[in-house]
Amino acid sequence: MRARIIRTLIAFLVSMVAAFIYVRDIYQWLVRDMDQKLVILGPSDVMWVYFMIAGVVAIAVTLPVAAYQTWKFVQPAVPEQAQRATLLFIPSITFLFLLGIFFGYFILFPMVLHFMNEMAANDFAAMYTAEKYFTFMIHMTVPFGLLFEMPAVVMFLTKLGILNPHRLAKARKLAYFILVIVAVTITPPDILSDVIVIVPLFLLYEISITISKFVYRNQLKMQNELNANA
Repeated sequence: MRARIIRTLIAFLVSMVAAFIYVRDIYQWLVRDMDQKLVILGPSDVMWVYFMIAGVVAIAVTLPVAAYQTWKFVQPAVPEQAQRATLLFIPSITFLFLLGIFFGYFILFPMVLHFMNEMAANDFAAMYTAEKYFTFMIHMTVPFGLLFEMPAVVMFLTKLGILNPHRLAKARKLAYFILVIVAVTITPPDILSDVIVIVPLFLLYEISITISKFVYRNQLKMQNELNANA
């Protein structure tokens, strides 16, 4: 395990260095729609913002490496017949993370930012610091990158026998309640914003149950075949 953690950390550091080389271009792209320049309150704020941007990019790049190292660590516990299917965990977790980031950045973030600007329009002069702006952006994107990985994680845990569709179905009410709390917490206080976030989260949970059923059914089929051959 230590060797795999070290490899993952090395991949993260290399990715972060590479991202930092192009961080100014990434920054310019992220603020392309801003009407004014972001404000900094101290000389260290610039480096903090750049490191934060590079760190998020490095996490996205390192994710498949971390997934592969995790898979290699648990591979001995996975039946040989299921190992090829379990490898789908690596590209799927990366794709779902990026999909969640895109959802947060292109849909949720501009919606919430517009709502906040409308609230402040009549009473305040909006002047964003770079630190606050990018902290807010990351809070609106990275959590959704993690939440969108739910189907891939459920598939992986079902393969390992930790989860099954029956447990997920029984936990549906509790899971929905938790997802609603998450959605209401991170969205503006209006019903439309809540629905825009809640619906995809509910769909992700139902997709996770469907995937778990498919994987669980295949595992039972393979187990029955092995028992019959024995």
